[in-house]
Amino acid sequence: MAPGKQAHYIMGYGQLTTVWLGLLALTALTVWVSRHDLGIGHVWGSLAIAAVKGGLVIAFFMHMRYEGRLLRWLLFLTLVTLAIYIGFTFFDVLYR
Repeated sequence: MAPGKQAHYIMGYGQLTTVWLGLLALTALTVWVSRHDLGIGHVWGSLAIAAVKGGLVIAFFMHMRYEGRLLRWLLFLTLVTLAIYIGFTFFDVLYR
């Protein structure tokens, strides 16, 4: 491959449709979890489902699955930093 050229991965309609149907199913699961009395489990369940949905969007629709290792690590570092900031915010709100 010539310098400056990158290989592009083209996703097929079948794969995009499968991911889309998975996102719809996870949305329905989120609604189901919110409608049932699971105690604190509905919060953790909804957060877990949202994390999976976000992962699907990042991996397939943003093509992160087909990127190099450096870009994946930068995304991971960004998400960890965001999680730390959100954790500090909750910690601050909890002890006011």
